[in-house]
Amino acid sequence: MAKRPRQAVQSKAETNVHPLYGIAASRGWDPLGEDNRDQSYVKKVRPQNDNQRALLEAMAEKNLTLALGPAGTGKTYLAISAAVEALDAGQVGRIVLSRPAVEAGESLGFLPGDLQEKLAPYLRPLYDALSDRLGGKRLRSCLSDGSIEIAPVAYMRGRTLNNAFVVIDEAQNCTYGQIKMLLTRLGWHSTMVLTGDPDQTDLLPGLSGLADIGRRLAGLPEVAVITLTDRDIVRHPLVASMLTVL
Repeated sequence: MAKRPRQAVQSKAETNVHPLYGIAASRGWDPLGEDNRDQSYVKKVRPQNDNQRALLEAMAEKNLTLALGPAGTGKTYLAISAAVEALDAGQVGRIVLSRPAVEAGESLGFLPGDLQEKLAPYLRPLYDALSDRLGGKRLRSCLSDGSIEIAPVAYMRGRTLNNAFVVIDEAQNCTYGQIKMLLTRLGWHSTMVLTGDPDQTDLLPGLSGLADIGRRLAGLPEVAVITLTDRDIVRHPLVASMLTVL
């Protein structure tokens, strides 16, 4: 009986070809770099460029860091990664994540459910980044025991955040007064990181306070203001090309 010919082993490039369009499906930015391990969460994140490296160093050394730059430069992901690593190392006792509940150019109208369900669409990007870093099971455990807290900016007034790593995401959608309020929440043994793109706010013109806050704080030696550019975008290469003309 004749042996069946062995099927040729497909190369890695061939397995990434889209089944419908026949084009290579580029994976884009991989937080693991060349170390592509099959796991449900990312254990260690490496910077992909000099500005990302400067951001990671600033978050490790300063109690307050502002990460300013266009979409896709890894600001939120790196900030949450630094927060998770600080929690794992015992440097902080909890992680507090916050972002403004501002809609991107359209109104969602009435949302059914309790308060947590109403806020879920606005906070979803934070859950996604945390799930990628921790895995779903551990994330649920940390949320239930309070070691990770996710809250909208509106609920931060009056609090003092001690022994915490605080990440304020999408800060370009905060007014000057809101950012000032958030900055004064910083307590003992805590680190705070503000991320945002001053050129992509969903507020009315002139209301965003992020750019003004960045200029004022840049002169303080205890504060790091890291500015990322179009060259630091780590999403699909087309994103960087589009931002240069849009």
